[in-house]
Amino acid sequence: MRKKMIAIIEDDVHIGDIIEESLRREGYRTCRAYSGTEAQYLLADQKARQELDLILLDLMLPGMTGEALLPQIRDIRDSRDVPDIPVIVISAKVGVDDKVEALLGGAADYITKPFAIRELLARITVQLRKRDVSAGAGQGGDYCKGQDEGKLSVGDLTLDLVLREISSKKPVSARLENTKTALVSDGASVRLTRTEFAILRLLMQNAGQVFSKAAILDCISADTPDCTDSSLKQHISNLRRKLAEIGEADCIEAVWGIGFRLNL
Repeated sequence: MRKKMIAIIEDDVHIGDIIEESLRREGYRTCRAYSGTEAQYLLADQKARQELDLILLDLMLPGMTGEALLPQIRDIRDSRDVPDIPVIVISAKVGVDDKVEALLGGAADYITKPFAIRELLARITVQLRKRDVSAGAGQGGDYCKGQDEGKLSVGDLTLDLVLREISSKKPVSARLENTKTALVSDGASVRLTRTEFAILRLLMQNAGQVFSKAAILDCISADTPDCTDSSLKQHISNLRRKLAEIGEADCIEAVWGIGFRLNL
């Protein structure tokens, strides 16, 4: 497996060295920029930016500030020549306005100096996990038949990504025979809530992969910030009930002590 590449854009050499050493011990590759201008050169190199998996960005940089770099990084992500590159801001600026500006400007996370390396590594892990899930969204897994015209199909299930509706291609007679719970006719769809949709889309995009509750919450947090650890179980229960209406009651499997997976 290719080692993840993390760019450290930090003018404080001592802090940058500590971060780089810690990242390399964890198995990451690193590249450095010591000013906003150097960061621009790094990001302008198409080959270099295609290697990037995450950026650690200081705000108070010589040459060009981190705030000014954020829109340029966002433009690169929008250009589609590279997968999404999450940015974690690391800054001595502790004001709420500074944090809000950075987050609204495109940063995925914000950590203030001084910081604990363990916390930084944990935040990096979360952002890379989200990126991996996002990058796999259009690729699917071995079970995935495609994501065309706003629809995601896995096995007999088809998820309408625009209408947030789920349907099954399995004939209703077969569904009734297997589950005795199918309530809708062939080709009919069941509408999902925003949270149910986010959960099912994640599981369908990664069919067969087990997700812990914490991982599910991390991956859907951008779409459903109101979903919590205490409410997730109820959302999955409601989703299972709706899947049962189309004869797919058992497709979300609970893996004891770990989490959930789509099992078709």
